[in-house]
Amino acid sequence: MQAGITIRRALETDAFGVLECLRIAFEPYRVKYTPGAFADTVLTPETIQDRLGRMSVFVAVTADNPMVGTIAGAVVHAGEGHLRGMAVLPEWHGRGIAERLLQSEAELAARGCSRVTLDTTEPLQRAMRFYEKHGYLASGRTTDLFGMTLHEYGKDRRF
Repeated sequence: MQAGITIRRALETDAFGVLECLRIAFEPYRVKYTPGAFADTVLTPETIQDRLGRMSVFVAVTADNPMVGTIAGAVVHAGEGHLRGMAVLPEWHGRGIAERLLQSEAELAARGCSRVTLDTTEPLQRAMRFYEKHGYLASGRTTDLFGMTLHEYGKDRRF
């Protein structure tokens, strides 16, 4: 566990920080994304408000660098939750922050979800390995994200 890092629910005043975190984390992949897929991934001032209203958004914060990571989750239907928007600033990789953010799946479990899904794109091979390491399996289901293939991963929670 990373000392000095707190994971908390995002406040409305965190919107700009979440946008910056997503933009910085995904910037290295911009050239591998279609413009629409990139905009959907990093959000806009308008779409961040929608996410904050529809999903539980969590942020990783530290006193020195207020926001170093984020993730969002929501119940999509009875028994199933969905995570999206996982981002950790590059200089904070390898410090256990992503693992702590991923623990937000516990909130979905508390809301009755026995299965949690998330999606990722081909350029994010490191993310795919990370999710697999943490119990998520490729479901084989793919969808289109503005001209990019989105791969679904799922995890059944056992209590």
